[in-house]
Amino acid sequence: MPMLTVEGTGAFEVPAGKRLVLALTDEAGIDQLHACGGNARCTTCRVEFVAGEPTAMTEAEKTVLAAKGVTGVRLSCQIACDADMTVKVVSRLTGSGRADAGKRPTDAIAPPPVWG
Repeated sequence: MPMLTVEGTGAFEVPAGKRLVLALTDEAGIDQLHACGGNARCTTCRVEFVAGEPTAMTEAEKTVLAAKGVTGVRLSCQIACDADMTVKVVSRLTGSGRADAGKRPTDAIAPPPVWG
């Protein structure tokens, strides 16, 4: 099982292949935002990688990050936990002013990933 380390929170074993956004909420107990429901549309699920950043990126992630002009972060909704990784959570419900984190993302990466 991959190990997910969240800066300032701890290290957690995660089922292989689980979406990072879900691992952050389920295993790490982080109030991670995912306003669009984990569909690579809003960038609220941003994380910064400290170690173990995946080299592959979905076309949906590339497109939305470029459109929003965001650099240095990745979308946790577009990443599967396939190896050990260390992240810094950027977007949390606490302090966001939002009523909730967003609709729970599906278990599978959405939209269906096209890897670039």
